[in-house]
Amino acid sequence: MKRQKIILGWIRIVIGLFVFAFGVHLTIFANIGLAPWDCLGMGISYHTPLNYGVSMTLVAIAVLAIDLIMKEKIGYGTIIDALLTGNFVQFFNSVNPLPLNSNLWSGIVIMLMGFVFMALGMAVYMKSEQCCGPRDALLVGLGKRMSRIPIGIVEIILWSVVLVAGVLLGGPVGIGTILSTFGAGIVMQIVYNIIRFEPRELHHRGVTEVSKVLITR
Repeated sequence: MKRQKIILGWIRIVIGLFVFAFGVHLTIFANIGLAPWDCLGMGISYHTPLNYGVSMTLVAIAVLAIDLIMKEKIGYGTIIDALLTGNFVQFFNSVNPLPLNSNLWSGIVIMLMGFVFMALGMAVYMKSEQCCGPRDALLVGLGKRMSRIPIGIVEIILWSVVLVAGVLLGGPVGIGTILSTFGAGIVMQIVYNIIRFEPRELHHRGVTEVSKVLITR
């Protein structure tokens, strides 16, 4: 891997996360229910002194620990994801001049569109092969261990487990929650089949590997 490829990879990561964040914004704008991870974070906040934001941060740390246990690499993609994704989502939430959607059927369509952008954004930034955000790394790590199962189905299994945990903790559930649990994985699989992308075939390079290239003359 050359320096120029690394820098171009960083640009790819930023673009991919920007597209991904727009997809997340659409799922929020749909206004028909929380996604499973958000349901879990809200459930944790109900049983601890922690607010939703801190709960989600702890969830991310816990997922990152699981990634390390599964020997998934931590790279610049992970760092850039942590720094930018939330801010990108907030940017889209702030600049959107429209009020939150109030129609169920249009909300379903908007959420499905959000899943498409999320899948495309993930594909763009993963192709830099500089590692993934904690949740995506968990998905890929589980996918490697269930290699015969399509990656979209692996996501459905993962999100279902997260949803069960969220429900047991009393997290709010709506039609959007159920749609996210099953729809996001299906849409992801369809998109990846169309663009012929398989995240388990990528060979990611961690921070140490990439840094050695950057500092070597």
